[in-house]
Amino acid sequence: METPVHPPMTRFGVFELDRNSGELRKGGTRIKLQIQPLKVLVALLDQPGVVVTREELKRQIWPNDSFGDFDHAVNVAVAKLRAALSDSAETPRYIETLPRRGYRFIFPVMAANGHSAAAVPVASAVVAKVKAKAIRPLRVAAIAAALLVVAGSAYAWWSYSHKSHWLSDRDTIVLADFTNSTGDTVFDGTLRQGLSVQLEQSPFLRLITDERIRETLLLMGEPPDARLTPDIARELCQRTDSAAVLDGSIASLGKQYVVGLKAVNCRDGEVLAEEQATADAKENVLNALAGASAKLRGKLGESLMTVEKFNTPFEQVTTPSLEALQAYSLGRTTMIDKEDRIAAVPLFQRAIQLDPNFAMAYASLGMAYSHLSEKQSLANFRTAYDLRDRVSDRERFYIEAHYHEAVTGDWVKTRQVYELWAQTYPRDDVAHLNLSGIYLHLAQFDRAREEATASLRLLPGDCLSYGNVLGALLGAGRLEEAAALGHELREKKLDCLHLHYYLYQLAFLRNDAAGMTEQLNLASDKYGIGMQAVEALTAAYHGQLKRARELFRRSVNSAEQSKQLELAAVLRVHAAQVDAVLGNPEVARQEVAAALALSTSRDVEGMGSFALAAAGSTARAQSLADDLTRRFPEDTEAQNNYLPTVRGQLALNHKDPAKALQTLRPASPYEFGDMENTNSGYSAYVRGQAYLATHQGSEASGEFQKILGHSGVVFNDPIASLSHLGLARAHALQGDSAKAKAAYAEFLALWKDADADLALLQQAKSESAKLE
Repeated sequence: METPVHPPMTRFGVFELDRNSGELRKGGTRIKLQIQPLKVLVALLDQPGVVVTREELKRQIWPNDSFGDFDHAVNVAVAKLRAALSDSAETPRYIETLPRRGYRFIFPVMAANGHSAAAVPVASAVVAKVKAKAIRPLRVAAIAAALLVVAGSAYAWWSYSHKSHWLSDRDTIVLADFTNSTGDTVFDGTLRQGLSVQLEQSPFLRLITDERIRETLLLMGEPPDARLTPDIARELCQRTDSAAVLDGSIASLGKQYVVGLKAVNCRDGEVLAEEQATADAKENVLNALAGASAKLRGKLGESLMTVEKFNTPFEQVTTPSLEALQAYSLGRTTMIDKEDRIAAVPLFQRAIQLDPNFAMAYASLGMAYSHLSEKQSLANFRTAYDLRDRVSDRERFYIEAHYHEAVTGDWVKTRQVYELWAQTYPRDDVAHLNLSGIYLHLAQFDRAREEATASLRLLPGDCLSYGNVLGALLGAGRLEEAAALGHELREKKLDCLHLHYYLYQLAFLRNDAAGMTEQLNLASDKYGIGMQAVEALTAAYHGQLKRARELFRRSVNSAEQSKQLELAAVLRVHAAQVDAVLGNPEVARQEVAAALALSTSRDVEGMGSFALAAAGSTARAQSLADDLTRRFPEDTEAQNNYLPTVRGQLALNHKDPAKALQTLRPASPYEFGDMENTNSGYSAYVRGQAYLATHQGSEASGEFQKILGHSGVVFNDPIASLSHLGLARAHALQGDSAKAKAAYAEFLALWKDADADLALLQQAKSESAKLE
């Protein structure tokens, strides 16, 4: 019998097995795997979707052994393999246990050429069947000749029907708008949204994102919300180097509705696959669509195994209501395509009114409220989380990740969800993009860059992904690489606040005033509120407090006028924090009070409590800190950044620097992560002040040097310039007047245009003069 030939390189999800070298890699990184678990993996990959019995594993892996505890050896090998794959026996993604039978590999397995690795050579399959019939020797030659003809014909048919028409795991699809000939507008946009939800369940197929569609439409001279007719969709398909356009249609025949799906090669117009389904009533159209999409997935090359596993019906995923889905679809378009969260709110609310169990509508409403009201945002994320059993696997990942990120604030759990999301849906750029953001927060900049780069491979040209790559390079202190990338990105003319922010900070670090102005101008129309706050921090960095206050005032007013009250509150506590560290306690207290009148969110209480502590309002600061402790017990930033910093400052207020140093310890692993708000490095700054208070000059110097050494995270926050002053004082404590003079000179140079009445400026000048 012919032995099946297995490809030397086998891929499944983010993993790749090199059979020649016996190496398992994850995202290009080699994973250590002992020989027995590796042999188990090979045995399972040789027969994906097929039950491999424990006896088969014994014959393949331990053919000559006769030890007594074979079951234990199998258990250990499978456990080690699952650990390497980050898999779970209870909720398996890769290896399924069939009690008293064996194991089955359930994830799609692909050869390096992009085709399914599950096929057994046709000649082998036919010979195996014939062999079972006890053929007489005299007929062997004739049968063998016939087998060659059969095998050749079968292979030719298999090649045509699979290789020519199946998509590979690297192909992308453009989803066109449905042709609606029913006259019923409830189907407009709704069926495309419903089909998108169904296809997004697939770990094999990948749709071009709506963001990429918008960008490409602009390049085509079309409006960003243009209807995706077959002709426009085909040009989109070609411009994005996609493999196919998926056209949909719905027509009515009496009381019945006919839903049609057709995948077309956008290069030559060849129909790759098509499917049709009939619904006997309007309320059954979504079910018909789901059934047709499942069959089409199989025709396009997805394995039956994953079609069955990742195919939650509409009654359990999204919503069975056409009207609710239509409102939801309009809400997503408004929030994402038009970037109008305020207008999206009533659309999501309408979807929820029509279907109170619509989990993704609650999650989207939580997103829409994020800059408007933290209370409303968290409430909707909680409801979505409670309803997560009613969604698809991909939607569950979305809901759980946002729940942990926004509600519990636990970055470690958030990271774990995104990692599992990326493993299950290796072609989903969203998981990699958001995972890179979590790694930025955790100060794991190399990992952040890897994930953002993975996102770019899946979604080339994505502005947010490029922003995270740039942020990771800056955070890691790789300024030259960041500058080279920055030059490239400016040429691309990408437009998102995230990227404008990092390009501005890159220009700031390089003392490039023209580059800073360029980013402010480019972002002024769409992102003026955020960039005014960034400009305000630069003014504060140089001691220009009056200008900083004015810029903060403008940004707060703009946020309030646009009804983004949560954002307005955060901007006010930013302003309060600046006034507090620059020695203006009364203004800081006023700003915190104004912010708390708008919101009592985590960030407002976190930064506000520090601003009050630094302003000397010890009792009020302690009260806010206690409330933060009670409300956010699992929150990574609250428990390891805000609270240690506040408690450290409160201890200094009580003249207890030793306690300050003790309370600041939990912040060390996180203090130079790229925080969502400007609190990076503050715990190190307070620690430096505590060492100055205990006359430990060397230790104080080390803390201020750490801040200056993490300029790609602290950026233009005023503690960066104030660290030069702290460093000067630390050197003076050590009796090193030369270094102290140099540090004072550097600080005074940065503050050469500072407000003349700032007490800190007068103190610095006086201290410097005494060294002369």
